[in-house]
Amino acid sequence: MIRYALKCDAAHEFEAWFSASADYDDQAERGLVECPFCGSRTVEKQIMAPAVSGTRKSAAPDDMRQKMQTMMLEAAREVRAHVEQNFDYVGDAFAREARDIHEGRSEKREIYGEASPAEVKKLKEDGVPCAPLPALPPDPSKAN
Repeated sequence: MIRYALKCDAAHEFEAWFSASADYDDQAERGLVECPFCGSRTVEKQIMAPAVSGTRKSAAPDDMRQKMQTMMLEAAREVRAHVEQNFDYVGDAFAREARDIHEGRSEKREIYGEASPAEVKKLKEDGVPCAPLPALPPDPSKAN
């Protein structure tokens, strides 16, 4: 099997698998290769690096999953710590204060606090930028 990076005449990029290089050529010539986005049959191959497998064994999936989870939890801790150290805490007045800053009624500054799901939905509908702060992950030193 061979994977090709393809591009149609409308600049949509996609990938497709073929049994062999000649199969792509044959199917393209017969108009059987088409863009999944717009249906164009004017498709050409793109430059693509070959996938070469190495001889080194990769980490076991469970080991890799554990490393990724640890990395993500640490990133969440760092984001939360940065916000808590550098932003103004406004408590349950977050929705009102965020709206006031957005509309120029309050000084522009970075804030964090609490808001109900309904308040967050209304802020987003009105174009007020806001995002949830990652929950503080459990401290690994206190895990069972």
